[in-house]
Amino acid sequence: MRTLATLLSAAFALLAAGAASAGTLDQIKARGELICGANPSLAGFGQPDDQGRYKGLDVDECRAIAAAIFNDPDKVKYLPVNAKDRPTILASGQIDVLIRNTTWTLSRETGGMFFTGVNYYDGQGFMVRKKLAIDSALKLDGASVCVQQGTTTELNLADFFRAHAMKFEPVVFATDDEATKAYDDGRCDVYTTDASGLYAERLKMSVPDDHMVLPEIISKEPLGPSVRKDDVQWFQIVQWTHYALVNAEELGVTQANVDQMLKSDNPSIRRLLGVEGDFGTGLGLTNDWAYRIIKAVGNYGESFERNVGMGSPIKIARGLNALWTQGGLQYAPPIR
Repeated sequence: MRTLATLLSAAFALLAAGAASAGTLDQIKARGELICGANPSLAGFGQPDDQGRYKGLDVDECRAIAAAIFNDPDKVKYLPVNAKDRPTILASGQIDVLIRNTTWTLSRETGGMFFTGVNYYDGQGFMVRKKLAIDSALKLDGASVCVQQGTTTELNLADFFRAHAMKFEPVVFATDDEATKAYDDGRCDVYTTDASGLYAERLKMSVPDDHMVLPEIISKEPLGPSVRKDDVQWFQIVQWTHYALVNAEELGVTQANVDQMLKSDNPSIRRLLGVEGDFGTGLGLTNDWAYRIIKAVGNYGESFERNVGMGSPIKIARGLNALWTQGGLQYAPPIR
């Protein structure tokens, strides 16, 4: 009897897992839009413009997923998510995917945030006023530091000062906007966050040129999308959306030439664009899913350049986020 009960329990578990694996995509299709958890205030990554339209590197990944599903990158609802509530909101089912400059860590993944990859390799740094004449983070002993609560940034800050036997006064805020404003208002000596955020937030200062980013990078901050652990198919859709963007850049497929590339004789390009092979079925998508993505948002390099790169106001060099063929870490498995 125990054996039969065990077998029945296992069978029901398999059935439940099978139902869950198709659940998220089916729900999104029935709803008619993707719900993406986003940063509401980080320039270059996620921020509404004057017309309320979200833009940024993370936003482009949301748009790419919608394009793959609906062939329409605008079928996305953006839910503003603060740092502290990220795990709770993802677990609650209020969003389908979290793409909000979130660091991939062991505790977050074992806690239910299943990361699909890295769309931006970052590291934490410090910003100070030039008038303090400080040229190194190792000279910050005794400084007051504005930092956002509930983040790896807060933990890394404590680790850095402890490791270097220095003291500091944390000035903690619930949101990044509050921390940034407090620093600009002079309530602390130093502001710390990911280096990408420092360059973005520097533009918000009353006098941007009065501030400088110190050279030290004190942590590894692999930022990427995360989903719940209960849906393998959905995990793969989000994961391969980013891989499609990276593969497109590597193969020279752009938003401008993607239609022309449909006639390419290159087998890798033909598979990417769905001209040959059957590489959409396994994801629950059409075979031209990657073509839809590139047509809507371009490739990874194009997205990087317009949102955070040298063609943007933020002007961040590709660095670690260059393709692996150019000395960076962006590397995608092949579509074949």
